[in-house]
Amino acid sequence: MQIKNSSQKRLLLATGRAHPELAQEVATLLDTELVPTTAYNFANGEIFVRFDESVRGVDAFVIQSHCAPINDQLMEQLIMVDALKRASAKRITVVSPFFPYARQDKKHKGREPISARLVADLYKAAGADRLMSVDLHSPQIQGFFDGPVDHLWALPLLADYVKQTFGSENLTVVSPDSGRVRVADIWADRLGAPLAIIHKRRDPNKPNQVQVNELVGDVAGRVCVLVDDMIDTAGTIVAAAKALRDNGAGRIIVASTHAVFSDPAVARLSGPEVDNVIVTNTLPISKDKQFEKLTVLSIAPLIARAISSVFNDDSVTSLFDGHV
Repeated sequence: MQIKNSSQKRLLLATGRAHPELAQEVATLLDTELVPTTAYNFANGEIFVRFDESVRGVDAFVIQSHCAPINDQLMEQLIMVDALKRASAKRITVVSPFFPYARQDKKHKGREPISARLVADLYKAAGADRLMSVDLHSPQIQGFFDGPVDHLWALPLLADYVKQTFGSENLTVVSPDSGRVRVADIWADRLGAPLAIIHKRRDPNKPNQVQVNELVGDVAGRVCVLVDDMIDTAGTIVAAAKALRDNGAGRIIVASTHAVFSDPAVARLSGPEVDNVIVTNTLPISKDKQFEKLTVLSIAPLIARAISSVFNDDSVTSLFDGHV
């Protein structure tokens, strides 16, 4: 089923195989159906995709969540975009809730790639006209893609849930490192809460290991909300939570958009340092990665509103509540 607006444009919603539940929720909110697709892997790992109905002249939105194995998910989405382009789709928007390779957005040393730029170039080369993503690791990634980029923020969804569930009178928003201070400051403004900052240093020779040095701000007896864009192995977050515990913090809440949850994240987050973990479903969270302290909020309404706005040529800026 395809929906049409007053100018008779046709909207087509397609999804890869990484997170079909999210795509189906978006389709339901848009009162449409996912386009029938045949997709499978050959014995040697090559991916095949074919759309099972005409896509000529459509305004296509291709949703894919980039979880492990991330290279397979990325390649599948690129192949879908190429198939749409070759089948004469009018416009193709890549919907990538969690942008792949986003942490590789600059060179730290010589002879290193800028992989986030490479991914943006691949999308363009495949035939994408527009890119939509949620909470990019670095805002500059918007400039990597040669075309419109809709950078959506999950902050209002997460912050409003925190306020409704835990109140705002005794909250302190905490940035786990200097790179998140700007986002944490927006959280603090939205919640009307003070801000604290944890200063840390990384050993460049030991990936995923963090050394916490000092805490700036008063957290004693406070409900602390640690905010970050993603949780991978949870090393940064748990080290920050431990620093808060050592400084007399009360309840410690972790709020993050992207639940990557690479091992040993679940074990770390299930420990005594953290009381609550709040994430969105930009990435699929398998049963073995769910635990008692975890709350998952749906990002589908935000994505559906953004797709509707783009399709109807309305402003997407109104969705950037809390943006800078």
